Amino acid sequence: MNFDFDTGQKELRDQVRRFLQKESPTTQVRRVLDGELPYQQALWSGLAALGLTGAAIPEAYGGSGFGYLELCVVAEELGRSAAAVPFSSTVYLVAELLKACGSEAQKQAWLPRIATGQTLGALAWTEAAGPMDLSRLQTRIIDGRLHGRKAPVLDGPVADIAVVVARDDDHAGAPALALVDLHGPGVTRRTLRTLDATRGHAELSFDGASVERLGAVGEPARQQLAAALDRAAVLMAFEQVGGADVALGMARDYSLQRFAFGRPIGSFQALKHLMADMYTDATLARSNAYHGAWALSTGAAELPRAAAFARVSATRAYQRCAKDGLQVHGGMGFTWEFDCHLHYRRASLLSVALGSLGEWDARLIKALRTAA
Repeated sequence: MNFDFDTGQKELRDQVRRFLQKESPTTQVRRVLDGELPYQQALWSGLAALGLTGAAIPEAYGGSGFGYLELCVVAEELGRSAAAVPFSSTVYLVAELLKACGSEAQKQAWLPRIATGQTLGALAWTEAAGPMDLSRLQTRIIDGRLHGRKAPVLDGPVADIAVVVARDDDHAGAPALALVDLHGPGVTRRTLRTLDATRGHAELSFDGASVERLGAVGEPARQQLAAALDRAAVLMAFEQVGGADVALGMARDYSLQRFAFGRPIGSFQALKHLMADMYTDATLARSNAYHGAWALSTGAAELPRAAAFARVSATRAYQRCAKDGLQVHGGMGFTWEFDCHLHYRRASLLSVALGSLGEWDARLIKALRTAA
């Protein structure tokens, strides 16, 4: 298979990169990190004005109607800039779940608001450390009301709506997806302190909050959640690939500018080998991300396997490039003034945003066994 983006998609990439270089320099990302802003609100408005928040939303619901390949291109550029916006939660997860299993009324109500940037979303699915087990959910729907707690919820501090994974006691305790207005009664949230404050996390508590069921309960809900995570894994892999490329580029540039013993440190064999390993991991991750993009855009049956490959390799590549990039910078890399820590933080956050690396290793093994 020889997959590549077409000319129009590459032009979109160049346009988005120029836009982000202008509107999302690291000084703006640092404003969120320092607590001056909850997220880059001006950037979010700009992304919406360009039609990027609705890139994969059909035109019938106010979106741009592009497709997944265009969304992959946008994701990579957002990863390069470490943008502090709730794009993955809102676009990769909530919008995709609404498209896949929402009723026509739910789609009409929420997709246009997401496409125009008016509504931010979050997926509330985790309740405790460790792998997600839908048979042990503590959050419950009782008589059409939601009770329980979800934490940590990525982008929970700023989200307007959430898709909550809960046990539906009105349907024999089967797992269900519930759409919740986070500004409604019965919902409280508490911001959590995490490594990457540019993408906030919250604890969401529900005490009789009103819900709308999203799709059918039971096995269909399991399947829709798994499919949404596969799609999000491919898109997030592009974010990670973009971030890994920037972290590697920062390390390379610094190694050519920093001199020791009269020579640029990049000429030393130890750093050459370190950066060669970074480059190898980043290149492998890009190859797997491209395979995932092909599977996602064509609806191929091998998407679960391709998504797991993309997720595992991109997670490892971004973590390696961010961590080893710090080492290349030496003591300076650990200072606040340098930008290395922005990508180290983001690499750590994205490594668990859709479940741990161990969980995706297990998904990959299962997919490979199924295909055998």
